[in-house]
Order: sequence, then C-alpha cells, then structure tokens
Amino acid sequence: MLVLVINSGSSSLKYQVRDVEAGSVLAEGLVEKIGMGSGGEGDGQIEGPRDHAEALELVDAEIHAALGDRVLDAVGHRVVHGGERFAEPVLVDNEITRAIERLNPLAPLHNPANVLGIRAISKKWPDMPQVAVFDTAFHRTLPEHAWRYAVPDELYTNHGIRRYGFHGTSHEYVAHRAAALLDIPGDEFDAVIAHLGNGASVTAIRGGHSVDTSMGFTPLEGLVMGTRSGDLDPSILVFLGRAGWSPEDLDSMLNRQSGLKGLAGNNDMRSVVEAAEAGDAKSAMALAVASYRLAKYIGGYHVAVGGAKALVFTAGIGENSHQFRTLVVERLGALGVQLDDRLNRERSREPRVISSPSSAIPVLVVPTDEEQAIAEATAAVVSRASIAP
Repeated sequence: MLVLVINSGSSSLKYQVRDVEAGSVLAEGLVEKIGMGSGGEGDGQIEGPRDHAEALELVDAEIHAALGDRVLDAVGHRVVHGGERFAEPVLVDNEITRAIERLNPLAPLHNPANVLGIRAISKKWPDMPQVAVFDTAFHRTLPEHAWRYAVPDELYTNHGIRRYGFHGTSHEYVAHRAAALLDIPGDEFDAVIAHLGNGASVTAIRGGHSVDTSMGFTPLEGLVMGTRSGDLDPSILVFLGRAGWSPEDLDSMLNRQSGLKGLAGNNDMRSVVEAAEAGDAKSAMALAVASYRLAKYIGGYHVAVGGAKALVFTAGIGENSHQFRTLVVERLGALGVQLDDRLNRERSREPRVISSPSSAIPVLVVPTDEEQAIAEATAAVVSRASIAP
C-alpha cells in the first residue's frame, strides 16, 4: 500500500510517500512559506504557496514525477492533539475533522494546521481515504493518578486541564522495536524510553503501555529541551506576571527562549557539546542541568514500571549524541546501569544495545521513524475498513 504521510504546520507542509510493505520512502519533501508575505506574518507580496491547497498542488507534481503510473492508496496525517476522545488512529470524515478542530484550544499552534492539511486533501482528492494519527493517543492508557493535576476539579471538567502527553507515535514505535530486539513479548515489555530531540520527552512503559510521561497539558512540561524550559515552579509565572510580563511574553520565554538556548545561548545539542568540550562553562552547565533532569525522570519511571527491563534512547539527540547519553547514564549508578564506551560511540541506523555486559539492564539506541509508524497505522485502518481505491 502506498501512503502519503502529511505533517502540516501553519506555514509548512512536510510529506513522505511510503511503500508500507517494503518499508521504503518513494518521495519526500517540505513546502515552506505557505501564505507568508515578504513582510512576514502574511504581509507584503506572497512568497510561497497562497494556502495549503496550493501547496498540495506542488506536492502532487513531485509525487507524480516520483511514482509515475503508481497511485496513492491513502493519506495519513500526524495530528498533535487528540484530547480524551481519540485513543487510536481513525478514518477521517467531516465529523472527525470538526472534532479535531474543536481541540484547537488545546494545541493552538498545531491542530489548526493539521485541519488545514486534512481539508486540502479532501478538496483535491475527495475520494481518498484519510487517517488521523494522534500524538496523544498512545498515552490514553495513563492511569488517572498519573494524568491528574492537583488543582480544583472544575479545571478538568470545564476546561480539559489534565496531562495528555505527546510524542506518542514515536514512543509506541520505539517500544515495539525495542521489545523485538530484546525478544520480549510486547505485552511484557517494561521500559523507560527517552525521546530526545529539540523537543524531548520520556515515557514509562509497563506491559507495552504508557503509564506515565513527562509532557503534560502541553509539550512544555518535563525535560529541558532545545528552547523549552520543561518543569519549573508555576509561582515564577505569577511573579513575572505581577512584574508586568504579559501572557504572550511568558509563552515566548518558556517555549522559544528557554531550555538549552536559555542556558547556553544555543539550542543545537551538537554545538552545545562542542562548546562544553572547548571549556565553555555555560554550555557545560546546560548539559549538566539537562542530563540531571532526565536522570531524575528515568529513576522515577524505573519505579513506575516496577523495574524497567530496558532503557531506550531515540530521536535526534538520543540516537546521535554519545556524549549526552554518557552524561545521563553516569548519573544512574544507583540503578546499576553501565555503558560500553565502544558500543556507545558507534554510529548506526540500526537498533542496537550499547550497555556493557555488567549493566543491570540493557541500554538501547533505537532509531525512531514516525512517518513509517503513521504509514503503518494508516494502512491498518484503511485495510480494516476495506476502502482502499
């Protein structure tokens, strides 16, 4: 089955065409500056496609050149927020599209763009099966004691304020492949998975299911990230608000000016590591803060799963930064976790064990592939519905 995987942003459209059975990528690309003017924010002369429908025309031309006579069978959309309703991928229709749109307040930077992508496909290919795959769905198995915030109940019942978790598609994909690598049945797999990129989260997996995760109501909670602060005392925001900071100021500071960027002046992990190795004190401290925060979560999630059978690193930093993996594992001596330095330094796109034989639990690096996961989920939904063209 050929699946077009769409990841829509407010001014961008990232795509891949996947042959699901072969696990191969037949075409991919990124259309940017959708609706953007030369003055920015839509002002001035339009530089890119006027809207997502026009962007899709560009995608269609590139896909046709790559596929020739082969035709698409379905489209799979990455949708960031599925709220409490969506616990699994779903076939898209008008009601589902409206339901996703109603979740816009929970993910104002993402869900509106996801809906634009869905509607653009519906307009161009009205008979094409579309499937929505939700970042939050894998975390719908969190027990209530994990997703509840200790705030008045009306905030949950009236406003949906609870912990949702994100990166679920990646965590689920990596959990399955890590369990297979260790020859552990999926429903017996207990692990801690660290998805470390510019956005970062860690998830506690018990019996193959998510039972806790570091991101919460939004992707801001949890670990130190590229530009996001992660956990901090909420009274700081009250203090700054009283000092004259607006909600927009606070949002920008927490999401775009904090994390590694706030501590080291740079949100690129490679640059921060290089600067730290060259003796830059701010960069060294940034790495210390980030690795310490992650190690604390790993320790807590080791308890949450009743004793992890594996620690798994994934995503850009998790897969490629042997230095950061070392900093984290060095803090886990109480758990008996040890790396093999040679294996840890090796670079490979294949899943692998990087721990020493004396490590209490195996440490793995498992490359994530969210696009393949979305393509597989899309194919499964379409096959069950028996509606492939």
